Amino acid sequence: MFGYVTANREEMKIRDFKRYRSYYCGLCHALGSRYGKAAQLTLTYDMTFLVILLNGLYEEPLKSERRRCMVHPAEKQDMLSNRITDYAADMSMLLTYYKLMDDIRDEGSVKSKMFAAQIRKNVRKIEKNYPRQAEAVAKNCRLLMEAEEKGNYDLDVVAGYTGNLTAEVFLMEEKDPWASEIRHLGFYLGKFVYLLDAFDDLAKDIKKGAYNPWIPESGRKDFEALVENTLTMMISECAKAFERLPIIQDIDILRNVIYSGVWVRYGEIIHERQEKGEGHA
Repeated sequence: MFGYVTANREEMKIRDFKRYRSYYCGLCHALGSRYGKAAQLTLTYDMTFLVILLNGLYEEPLKSERRRCMVHPAEKQDMLSNRITDYAADMSMLLTYYKLMDDIRDEGSVKSKMFAAQIRKNVRKIEKNYPRQAEAVAKNCRLLMEAEEKGNYDLDVVAGYTGNLTAEVFLMEEKDPWASEIRHLGFYLGKFVYLLDAFDDLAKDIKKGAYNPWIPESGRKDFEALVENTLTMMISECAKAFERLPIIQDIDILRNVIYSGVWVRYGEIIHERQEKGEGHA
């Protein structure tokens, strides 16, 4: 994922933020214990959201502990974890690997090659344990690459590939009675993230002459309104699916992320564009 599915800390209660951080630290520890310290570089708030979402849905027992880490060596941190945390750690590694493959293809990054080689053995085990998720990630990453190479600027189509793979990653167990709602939520959240990431990279991609799905529309006077309306439609569908889920646990945290947190980076991008004189009045 891209790190956009985060909380709006300014609108979060202190106790909720502490619990949010406990999930985050729990996921970080799971990555390190399962795959080594380097794997902790794959940690994102996106996958923390998945942990909190699935825990809210299933309400499985959580292990609570306090540990020190490299980032906080002096003071122990609260950590919450269970098998859902382990699942999110596995999916983090899987998604990171395919992101590295994309970076290697686009930029020939030596660092990406080294990291990909380091985690490849573990990723192969994850693919074996989760064939449905692995197939969805591999297939849709390939289709997205082909669409970009062909210059396909259909926003719905290209964003849909990220939506498809996110839907399958969010669905931990295929026979889940809430599978339809989880897939719907993941699909539209994935589309939102892809389109927001593309908007974030727009100026850089134009300068480099690289593909970006927003380029054909970027010269419009109402471009920013178009982007906001498109993103709003995506997150609205995500929210509809979320509200159909029978979640009570950590509901305030989850709503903070869905209704406010996902817009934090968008607001920063708009501010940056206005400062550079790229935005339209």
